Amino acid sequence: MTADLELRLLNDFQHDFPLTPAPFAVLADALGVSEVAVLTALTRLQTQGAVSRVGAVFRPRSIGASTLAALAVPEHDLERVANLVSAYPEVNHNYQREHHYNLWFVVTAPDELALQRVLHEIEERSGCRVLFLPLVEDYHIDLGFDLTGVRAKRTRHVEAHAGGARPPYVPSTEETRLIAAIQAGLPLVAHPYAAVGAQAGMSEDAVIATLQKLVERNVIRRMGVVVRHHELGYRANAMVVWDIPDGVVSEVGTCLGGIEYVTLCYRRPRRLPAWRYNLFCMIHGRDRDEVLARVEAMRQGCGLAAIPFEVLFSTRRFKQCGARYARAAA
Repeated sequence: MTADLELRLLNDFQHDFPLTPAPFAVLADALGVSEVAVLTALTRLQTQGAVSRVGAVFRPRSIGASTLAALAVPEHDLERVANLVSAYPEVNHNYQREHHYNLWFVVTAPDELALQRVLHEIEERSGCRVLFLPLVEDYHIDLGFDLTGVRAKRTRHVEAHAGGARPPYVPSTEETRLIAAIQAGLPLVAHPYAAVGAQAGMSEDAVIATLQKLVERNVIRRMGVVVRHHELGYRANAMVVWDIPDGVVSEVGTCLGGIEYVTLCYRRPRRLPAWRYNLFCMIHGRDRDEVLARVEAMRQGCGLAAIPFEVLFSTRRFKQCGARYARAAA
């Protein structure tokens, strides 16, 4: 029963998490178990690392400023540089990948000035030039990650969302406090929104209403269980980068973003002559062969057989956590 419960919690509740005073009781009713059983299982999964957090996933660049960045680090210096990059609270993902640019990380900050400050500091302290690759267009609708292959499919309607054309949502002071309180995840207690409200200086009803508004405005992309793929047996992950002609990049991005096993698909700027690629996809698989087979299927399915590309497998995870958009109250 425990294994079945854990699988359902991991697989079925990655989206549409209840915005009600006792959300874990709602999950318990759906699963036919007690609220205590749900909270115990989620706490265990989080302790084991299979669950990163339960809570909000924000749409990229919907609030604050963020970017993907990379460094070409000499092998002998990689450990030092990776550790200094990971030490920044603004860095939420930091991976070694198989490429000349061998350290890839994501930086999120309250605004563009703060973002550039972090990148400049990393460049100065690492002694490596930062490859700065902010989001230009998003072609992927995040529906979570199907762990069973049999979950009821949801409509995957993909539209291009320009990252730079639409200004970020500017949260109010109260919303900023709430974002700071939830960005690391909801507390695993019977009334998490009341607990968050106590931290943010808001009532439980106000927390729920504000989160509902942020979901409706697509600032929050989804509410639910956020899993860690590696701990769940998906040992191989690769960032696939493509050199797509600019005139068709949105069309190709929409095609790739609609493929079920593509977990991210973004357009980012070229940085010639150092970096020629303008379309990025993320793929996870049980092993390298599965990932490479999926890349080949993508090439054939979206007419990319003649398009230059590279597959950057992850070889080491230095850091993975939720993005930090605001400073928590002292």
